Amino acid sequence: MRHAVMVVWLAGSFATLSGCAIQPPQAWEKGNLARKEMTMDSDALDQAFTQHIYFSKESASGGYGVGGGGCGCN
Repeated sequence: MRHAVMVVWLAGSFATLSGCAIQPPQAWEKGNLARKEMTMDSDALDQAFTQHIYFSKESASGGYGVGGGGCGCN
């Protein structure tokens, strides 16, 4: 029983550590990461729709990172 627990623990540790990147991406690999499709907000229409939902729920406009809300207490 103790041997089986140790084997499971070692296998889990190895699986966890093997998923970590040891080296950062090389210079020639960074071109793929900089493509427009890799960004979180690559679709302008989707971004505008998200901003509309945010404005409708919060009664605030101005985008992300702007202080103040819809209550007039800037």
